[in-house]
Amino acid sequence: MNTRKVTVEQGILEGEERAGCVIFRGVPYAKPPVEDLRFKAPRPCEKWEGVRQALEFGPQCPQMDPHEGFYGREFYNDLGYPLPEQSEDCLYLNIWAPAEKKPGGYPVAMWLHGGAFDHGFSSEMEFDGLAYAMRETILVTVNYRVGVFGFMAHEDLRREDVNKSNGNWGILDQIFALRWLRKNISAFGGNPDRITVFGQSAGAMSTQALITSPLTRGMIRSAILQSGGGYNNGLTRERSVEEANATGRQIMKLCGADTLRDLRYMPAEKLVSCLPKLYEEKGGLCFGPVKDGWVLNEGMSDSIEKNDIHDIPYILGCTSEDIAIDGITGRESALYKGNMEFARFRKKTSDENVYLYYFCRQLPGDDAGAFHSSELWYMFGTLDRSWRPMTRQDYRLSGLMLDCWTNFMKTGDPGNGWRPFDEESRFVRTFM
Repeated sequence: MNTRKVTVEQGILEGEERAGCVIFRGVPYAKPPVEDLRFKAPRPCEKWEGVRQALEFGPQCPQMDPHEGFYGREFYNDLGYPLPEQSEDCLYLNIWAPAEKKPGGYPVAMWLHGGAFDHGFSSEMEFDGLAYAMRETILVTVNYRVGVFGFMAHEDLRREDVNKSNGNWGILDQIFALRWLRKNISAFGGNPDRITVFGQSAGAMSTQALITSPLTRGMIRSAILQSGGGYNNGLTRERSVEEANATGRQIMKLCGADTLRDLRYMPAEKLVSCLPKLYEEKGGLCFGPVKDGWVLNEGMSDSIEKNDIHDIPYILGCTSEDIAIDGITGRESALYKGNMEFARFRKKTSDENVYLYYFCRQLPGDDAGAFHSSELWYMFGTLDRSWRPMTRQDYRLSGLMLDCWTNFMKTGDPGNGWRPFDEESRFVRTFM
């Protein structure tokens, strides 16, 4: 194996070099959030002596077993891509960069995985950065805390936090990773002023929280929101502190914790085991961003109305068989209309462009169509990892989407005939 060393603020990292790309896996960006640091904002990493190997992906945050059902077959059951171990020591990121540096540095794409804020991880088999590095873009995939570990809220947690934050530990992880990149990505050949944040599903909702938060002003150059962003789409919303605290009290009851200290030192497995009962009692998404007055000062849709989100270029889109809100999918769905409304508000208040897409490729192998998350195989260039009998048309579509995504990350314009939204044409790029 050929390796490459780089120096970041914590010490020297050694990664793998292959196919004109350097890969650094399992790079720590924050101190392990264990023991007393459970349910607290992330803290800086300790420095290390000597060379730290960055050749293996880090653990996933403790979560429920994903092997069952449709998505188990789609993304999690391939023995060639075994799931990483579970551990609360999970705040790691992975970097794919071109092997040769260039003046001015490469654009950087920071990926936030989906998973309903209660599962998912940064090294899922459908994610890979080789196709990005080959297109002169650095891809970074980020682990963040999920479920109870990332979104537990309680009034005592608010009181003990110096910034009075509450229930946003996973979002604060993402912001901490963004800050780490701003400080260190130049060591990998990246331009810290050219960072695109993008994500799908809960990752898109996270991205919307980041482009709304005052904590990230001036840190993000562009953003892509896939199947989870938009205005009043019925899915992307923040929780109130009261709502989040009520869920926190419910979690304590289900876990048999009398005090926050009991919950903080409880085995991680017990915090995961309470989730099925929690979902049975509450229904719908139980976790997600909280309007706590620190990470978020106001609602995410309210911020769009008030033109109080980052004034940057955006891509938004969804799939034709995406998550159904009120039983409706396709172009009449709340997700599709929410993207359109986001673009309309932006057009009224900003000169920065918004690009809309609609992914309706009917994936081969079954009749699931363009299901929620189906575009991931394509925009990561990992069709060869899928069990599906992909065709030349699928590979051509993947290449086109990769070109569009990376063009946007470089210039703010995806090119390839994709026109920005305007009220007259309401152009939406169809991928099929």
